[in-house]
Amino acid sequence: MKKASLAPPPVPIGDAASRLAAIDALLAKAAQSGGHGKPALIAISKTQGPEQILPLLEAGHRMFGENRVQEAAAKWPPLKQTYPDVALHLVGQLQSNKAADAVALFDAIHSLDRSSLVQALAAAVHSAGRQPLLLVQVNLAAEPQKGGVATDALPALLEEAAQTGLRVSGLMTVPPADKDPAPYFALLAKLAKRHGLPLLSMGMSGDFDVAAALGATHVRIGSALFGPRE
Repeated sequence: MKKASLAPPPVPIGDAASRLAAIDALLAKAAQSGGHGKPALIAISKTQGPEQILPLLEAGHRMFGENRVQEAAAKWPPLKQTYPDVALHLVGQLQSNKAADAVALFDAIHSLDRSSLVQALAAAVHSAGRQPLLLVQVNLAAEPQKGGVATDALPALLEEAAQTGLRVSGLMTVPPADKDPAPYFALLAKLAKRHGLPLLSMGMSGDFDVAAALGATHVRIGSALFGPRE
């Protein structure tokens, strides 16, 4: 069974500022318990419309995550006209033929996981003259239904990225849903340290406090902020 987190995820009650404050306090407490700095909170706004996103923007939050390039391109440009300092993170799988669109729209991409995507992103970065933060997604449990590079293939992928001129800044993972996430988070932190990568994207609504205690620099929180998706 999945190990209980340090504290249950907050129920999204109250206004946006209250929800953000509740999660922020849990993150700070969990990170302190592990001797780490508080991670950045990526509000996962996939499937959420502007009416759900605006209260968080008005409360001062500026870091959001999306799963699909097309969905983000449809809703974020108008919002960014009013809130130009928003940072958008792509946390879902990226098709190689969408690499140019992703480089143009996102400030960070968390799902680099294969050679073909390395090549597509390198071409897009060279053409656009800008590079988002890049994180390699690692499939630590070798789950066939999930994206991510296998652990033993990580060094070769990082080397290929470096050879193309891409700068990889960190690692991302999604642990198995039915297992204790702590060993997977600890392993990701070990891999990142081994390869000199400072960013760790790990932890979602059900286990973000565990991730914070184990050194996450970014946590990806959706339902604890917005409520369950219908």
